[in-house]
Parts: sequence; C-alpha cells; structure tokens
Amino acid sequence: MAGFRSLARQVRDPGCDTALRRYSLRKCLERFAPYGHRATWDHLCRRHRFGPEDRELDPGRLIAALDELEEARAVWLAYEEEFAARRRREKQEGLRRLGALDDWHRRVWGGNGVVRCGDPAVHPSDPLPEVLRRLIKALESGPGERCPVCAGPRIEWAGPGDTYEPSLGPVCGDCGVGVPRAVLTSGALARARGERSRSLASAA
Repeated sequence: MAGFRSLARQVRDPGCDTALRRYSLRKCLERFAPYGHRATWDHLCRRHRFGPEDRELDPGRLIAALDELEEARAVWLAYEEEFAARRRREKQEGLRRLGALDDWHRRVWGGNGVVRCGDPAVHPSDPLPEVLRRLIKALESGPGERCPVCAGPRIEWAGPGDTYEPSLGPVCGDCGVGVPRAVLTSGALARARGERSRSLASAA
C-alpha cells in the first residue's frame, strides 16, 4: 500500500496521465484528511476550482491542492511530535493519568478526522494549514467558549441520526467542524447539550 509521500510524487509526476494524478491525490486523503475523506476532497475541489469527478483537468490545480494538503500535514505532524515528546516527559515525571485530550489524540493520530465535518459540503473555507494552526493554538491554550476554528459561538450537540460522527459530540453550527471536547469549557459543553435537549423536547 502506497504511503502519502509516494502518492504525492505521483501527483507531481508529469509522466503520469492526469487521471492517475487525480486518483493519487484522492488516495492521499486516505492517509491524511483533517475534515474526513469526503469533506476534505470537497474543500480541495472548491479552493482549487476543479470538479469532484473531473478526469481531465489542469495538473497545476492538482499540484496546488497537494501543496495545501502537504503543508497542513506538516503542521499537524510537527504538533504530534511535540505532543508525544511532552507525554514522554510527563511519564518520566510520574504523570501517567490520561485525560480527555489524550483520549482524543489517540483517535485522530496521524491527522484523519482531526476536525471532522459530518456534512461533506459544510466545512471551513480557509486554507487547511491555517485551520490546523488555530486548532493547535486552542489545544495548547486550554478550554474556551467558542469554536477553535472559526471562533463561532454556536456550539451544537450532534446526536444519533445526525450526519456528524461520532454519534454524540459538539459541532460548530457556523463552520461545521466537530469540536474536540477538550477545547471547550464545561459550561460550553453543558449549553450545547441543553440546546439539544430543548430541541428534542420541542419536537416531541
């Protein structure tokens, strides 16, 4: 199975036909897709102006999309290295208790679904590297009241039957990303749960 770097080389290889280069870019998302596979693909298509099913398109657009994806991956992998180094130091100091942030990291290690978007058509329009830098800043700063990606105040609680996965969790009602619980205060989480409870009660 080809890795991200091998697939990226195929995207850049002018000796490959355009359809294969597009396919290789799509396969890159199986290795790194911050919004989830479908939403990240939709994001790249919109930002770099090519259709989701285009087979013959300007290779320059594919390379520009790959550049954005690679930069975002570098941002995230650098953060993961720093996080892993910090955890090793903490373990050496006897701090072995795992918190919500550690549990979340285990589920998104490598960058897939870091800020998953349940609806593939609803996601931030900003460049992926910038989105991840904002998330990292929030992870390092501690819990807040707003979405770490767009600073939107509308944190909603997704439930069974909603498009967002996992089936229960906070979602930004403005940009559509799944918000890690560890970056929200207990008050923000309680309000999101409360809003969902009131919505379900009014629908009953």
